[in-house]
Amino acid sequence: MNCARSGCTGTIVDGYCDDCGMAPRPESTSGTEVLGARPGTAPSEPTSHRVAGPRGGTSSTRRHRLGRGLVDVPSVPARDPVTAIMAEAHVPEQRRFCEKCNEPVGRSRDGVAGRPEGFCRSCRHVFSFVAKLRAGNLVAGQYEVAGCLAHGGLGWIYLAKDRKVADRWVVLKGLINSGDEDALAAALAERRFLAQVEHPDIVKIHNFVEHDGDGYIVMEYVNGYSLRSLLEARRAAAGDRPDPMPVDQAIAYMLEILPALGHLHDLGLLFCDFKPDNVIRTPESVKLIDLGGVYRMDDATSPIYGTPGYQAPEIARTGPTVPSDLFTVARTLMVLCCDFRGYRGTYQYTLPPAADVPLFVEHDSLYRFLERATAADPEARFQSADEMAAQLEGVLREVTSKLRGAPTPGASACFTGESGRAASTSGWRSLPVPLVNPDDPEAAVVVTLGAMEPEAVVDALGELADRGVEVELRRVRALIDLDRLDEANGVLDDMDATVSFSAARPDWRVGWYRGVAALAAGAPADAARELDQVYRYLPGELAPKLALAHAAEQAGGHAMAAAWFDIVSSVDPGLTSSVFGLARARSAMGDRRAAIAAYERIPHTSGAYQAAQIAEVELLLADDGAGTDLADVRRAAAIVEGLSLDRAQHDRLTVDILEAAHDAVSRNGTTIDPAPPVLGHALSDRSLRMGLEAAYRAAARHAATSAERIALVDQANRVRPWSWWVRSGR
Repeated sequence: MNCARSGCTGTIVDGYCDDCGMAPRPESTSGTEVLGARPGTAPSEPTSHRVAGPRGGTSSTRRHRLGRGLVDVPSVPARDPVTAIMAEAHVPEQRRFCEKCNEPVGRSRDGVAGRPEGFCRSCRHVFSFVAKLRAGNLVAGQYEVAGCLAHGGLGWIYLAKDRKVADRWVVLKGLINSGDEDALAAALAERRFLAQVEHPDIVKIHNFVEHDGDGYIVMEYVNGYSLRSLLEARRAAAGDRPDPMPVDQAIAYMLEILPALGHLHDLGLLFCDFKPDNVIRTPESVKLIDLGGVYRMDDATSPIYGTPGYQAPEIARTGPTVPSDLFTVARTLMVLCCDFRGYRGTYQYTLPPAADVPLFVEHDSLYRFLERATAADPEARFQSADEMAAQLEGVLREVTSKLRGAPTPGASACFTGESGRAASTSGWRSLPVPLVNPDDPEAAVVVTLGAMEPEAVVDALGELADRGVEVELRRVRALIDLDRLDEANGVLDDMDATVSFSAARPDWRVGWYRGVAALAAGAPADAARELDQVYRYLPGELAPKLALAHAAEQAGGHAMAAAWFDIVSSVDPGLTSSVFGLARARSAMGDRRAAIAAYERIPHTSGAYQAAQIAEVELLLADDGAGTDLADVRRAAAIVEGLSLDRAQHDRLTVDILEAAHDAVSRNGTTIDPAPPVLGHALSDRSLRMGLEAAYRAAARHAATSAERIALVDQANRVRPWSWWVRSGR
């Protein structure tokens, strides 16, 4: 079988071309390769990636929107590949480390420049920072070297032209440095699995070749700039002072690349050496490059590559894992968005105190995210790229809402929306509910309970012989709703033995329901302790923050409650209880204006919009001791005129507005401009008295009791203006 690749005359032997080394293309058309621009040319617009469809056909992927469309990330132009070549293949002394023991090597001493080659003084391992290939070298009779691009953990990286495949640009990456031909052949054969990795955000491996006793991976050339180079460009533009990326942009890059890491993990592969140098920003997206350090999860013998400052602390003891890969993502994020000094020294495996980093003070959820991702215990970290991405997206929404000053709501990966109870309810009853795990064998049973009354739920579940996690959690929720808190806590105590909320693979829902039960019991300190642990575990979720707000409010900590309610309602005012809570907290703090502003966050499309508008009217009309401001009265009247209220509500609010208007006229007399009128009544004593009389009588028709009706009629009689006949004594 002949090789089907353009320009190649080889044949397929044992599944690979004996000339170019690549596997044959499938008979059905697969995705077209993404090639770098040829020297002197640049594409007029970004080229969309194409990937194999579910039946082997091709389908264009989405045009990338970095950061879920929440972030404006500056684009980068395509570049002439030749411009990426280093003028001099030189590794600065401060970046020279022994690949075996990580001790500094090749450093200057006593005014004498450090040697680029030699032996490590600590472990005697040979080191060399001298490029082995030069421009013009022909590697494996096919790849003509153009120059050095960079120096990485496995050695030099070269730009070359593939003379057998349309002079396309490729990258050569050193794979192994060994004079043992058998060992080299075995290493090359073992790494061929990388050619099967297909993902639009992962560099494509073309070939594996040997040259002068060294092995090289041949990869596609990705046209763009590494995140490291973008960071260094910012520093240069700032006069060689640290200038981290805007935090929303840095998060957007990590969100975009996490699915690529997840794809590797699904294939049983670990990237190991994730860092800013290995992510390329292309004109349309980002791409993971340099698969030289990729490690099989079932491999216990191959060398492990990584970079100090990014690599997890347990690697030497346990080897790489998914949590250790995700550790490197968190470290990369910190380096991109913080002036993270000491990340290879004092804080090689830890975070600096949050109080020492202004960004962490401003965005606590980001700090909590990084705290979990870099926990000392791998079991306490994120366990999958999807899990990490879900929480990071939540953090991004919180960050962007603060930066934009506008809501950025999104679906939760862990919670339902608010319950069907009144959103204005003070306390825990309207809190979102944890989602049912669809993989649980009893999930269907729980879902069928639907909106059954709590008593019926308890009875139905109590009859089951086998009660798993989902059933028990649903029973706990129903018991809390019924205020049978001792029983609910008893069930949670029994669950502790198997699914307790601990660092080792916790089920955070146990802690959540303990916190909710404590809120129901009026024990805010206990609730806050439990709910804070849930927040640490789910830093991107709004529900734990909302629950913490209720705990603070219950404890009388109105300032703290306002801060939590503010975060939640700023991101998603659709969680309307956060808006009502914010208004309550600000009112309790004596800031009526801020409380009024809180109600403006609820959109007119919300089912709670009318309730919020009525609450705003009541605040506008509240007498703070100096009498109601006439501008507030007019604003309240405008709100009421724009609402579709039932007759009783309308008449009650009309009374309140006209009373406030009359009070303002009585206090200020002739200084008040009678125009414009309020609810159709000019701002004069007589006009307002006539309006109030009619309003009292209308409200009396909706009175709940005869005593209330008589009182309203008496009010109408008292406020009625005297007629000329009565005043003249006739």
